[in-house]
Amino acid sequence: MMPLLALALGLVCSLGFAPFSLWPLMLLAIAGFFWLLQRSRRPLLIAWLFGVGKYGLGASWVYVSIHVYGNAPAPLAAALVCLFVLAIALFCMPIGWLFQRLAGGAPGTTRSVLAFAVAWSLMDWLLTWFLTGFPWLFPGFALIDTWAAVLAPLVGVLGLSFLCVLTMAALTSLTLQRRWQWGPGLLVLGPLLVVLILQPIEWVQPTETKQVALIQNNLDQKRKWLPAERAVNLRKNLTLSEPHWGVDLMLWPEAAITAHPEHVPQLLEQLQQRAQQSNTNLVVGIPGVRPLPDGNYELQNLALGLGVASGRFAKHHLVPFGDYVPLENQLRGLIDFFDLPMSHASPGGRDQRNLRLSFAEAAMAICYEVAYGESMRRYASSAGLLLTISNDTWFGASVGPHQHLQIARMRALENGRGLLRATQNGITAIVDHHGAEVARLPQFVGAALRGEIQLTEGRTPYNRLGDWPLLVILAVLLLTLWMTRSRMVSAASDSS
Repeated sequence: MMPLLALALGLVCSLGFAPFSLWPLMLLAIAGFFWLLQRSRRPLLIAWLFGVGKYGLGASWVYVSIHVYGNAPAPLAAALVCLFVLAIALFCMPIGWLFQRLAGGAPGTTRSVLAFAVAWSLMDWLLTWFLTGFPWLFPGFALIDTWAAVLAPLVGVLGLSFLCVLTMAALTSLTLQRRWQWGPGLLVLGPLLVVLILQPIEWVQPTETKQVALIQNNLDQKRKWLPAERAVNLRKNLTLSEPHWGVDLMLWPEAAITAHPEHVPQLLEQLQQRAQQSNTNLVVGIPGVRPLPDGNYELQNLALGLGVASGRFAKHHLVPFGDYVPLENQLRGLIDFFDLPMSHASPGGRDQRNLRLSFAEAAMAICYEVAYGESMRRYASSAGLLLTISNDTWFGASVGPHQHLQIARMRALENGRGLLRATQNGITAIVDHHGAEVARLPQFVGAALRGEIQLTEGRTPYNRLGDWPLLVILAVLLLTLWMTRSRMVSAASDSS
């Protein structure tokens, strides 16, 4: 019964995220998971099954790219998605393992509450970097539209997730004990009090407002990369852009131009002149080539500044199988999914320069890498706004594009910067520095989103310090729980 309940709680947890946004269900799932771990003799299995449920629904969007665009038969695509879910759920097992060792066998105590929150947060942090990471479905993302969101500029999404899990575990402990306990009680009241105190505080100051136009070209993904489609793709981008030359900033989506710069120099020169004549900062997504000293070259996924904008940014955080293929020699050619367009890319440098607009620097994130908060934070520290371009066509009408936008909104809130998001077929949106949507386009239409973005100055505490304060707190709590556990074990041995 407990294993099935763990699986069900994982599924319920994923309903807290976009597009469902039933965040109270996520909170209940976290509480139920904490309750299960305290009563199960198989915490590793319970934690893994919770992860299977969570990612089984929350990451189901992978199926679309494998089946629809990777041309894998439905049974094979389903099998590959199951393998992915079963593997990524392994990252939840450290929660069960650590909780079993740190809680000290005392359910409902302050110790068990802290052990659960520390174990969960360490797993989330691991997912930001280990094996390239998968920083997705953190509890904090689901709270973007709640009062608790005011914590994000202070502690980031990882800190917000930690406080969310801590509060729910403490509240569960109080409920089960049916009496007031100062330890769990303070762990509930403390974060709530901080949320109330932070409500009126503004960490950054708005400055000037700029006119923007975001292009959503809605190209046919299955034909987009055919050489015969290059001119068609370009005409569509230009047609959508034509009424909006003269805005302060125009943003085209990821790989809007489907040819390397070296192959279309005249086109880029024409775009440069057109944007310059209209005094427009134009940023376009385009595949790029970087020559190597040995005469070979690397392919890269670029954002290029044209017109009165300048600079280029190469995608650093690459998506396995989308941007590159692990075990390439063994997997290439087995199915179409292992040979998708742009799956030969090489990463850009870790510390690239921001794009330079005529009125500010712009911190850039291409597609999936907007999920990496620490990377975005570094670039945002000297930027006046955030830009992200993507091609979520790979995930169709699934939950993926909605989750992706939710994550991008969190980056705006954490750093106190407005964000512009241009995608091939949605969701294209303008987000203010509080992480709120100002405007968006519907999915699966070709259109331009015209609007305003407000620049800001100043820096949030999270933008200055990043995740280090949280990591120090987690390290201190982990060490304290581990050392006192050893003493408890020694005392138990002596008494026996």
